[in-house]
Amino acid sequence: MGNKFIRDIDIVIKKFEDELTPKEYDKIMVLREDLLAKYHKNQVKINHSVMELICAKYLVQNGFDVNIEYDVNGLSTDIYAQKGLGSLIVEVETGFVPPDHALDPLSYLRARVSSKITRYSAFANKFILAGTPFYIMQIPASLVKPPRYRTEEEVLYIKSMCDQYYRNPPVTLEEIRNARLHSIYIVNVDKAAVREWEVNEYMGKAALWSV
Repeated sequence: MGNKFIRDIDIVIKKFEDELTPKEYDKIMVLREDLLAKYHKNQVKINHSVMELICAKYLVQNGFDVNIEYDVNGLSTDIYAQKGLGSLIVEVETGFVPPDHALDPLSYLRARVSSKITRYSAFANKFILAGTPFYIMQIPASLVKPPRYRTEEEVLYIKSMCDQYYRNPPVTLEEIRNARLHSIYIVNVDKAAVREWEVNEYMGKAALWSV
């Protein structure tokens, strides 16, 4: 099983290695070793890791120093990247729903995305969600707004929704009031490529897809 994880990671790297400079390639290989170490500790899964690695490639090509599965202020982020004085966090969403939520998958996914936006966005200059082309992320419209336009009613709704699923610890009203989602990465695993979307553009397309 471990050999399959290594093989799949190396196949993904092979897809995009010709796009990288030697310095960028070295950075990716450091991340590869980090992922393999975490896999042997049973800390990562292949679907998630492949998406993280493709996002990391995109960020490395844009001049960022990238960490995968990185602790920030007690939170384990999927990707934490820095360039100069700027920082960003990327959380990868595969759309997986555990069996316990087979009867409420949309509510569960909406709460999970909301919880990630509210918990993580305070710890970097930019917060980004990454998903696949075949998964429509359940992002509440109120969290797409700039914080100054978010009403107290919307804040309380997000709070009640998150508290149904995530209470250890619960998200705070202040976190919800200040939460920001800056952009969306759509990860094409087959092509090992990322397309960055403006959030409102993604939300408009998602509305059409969900009809």
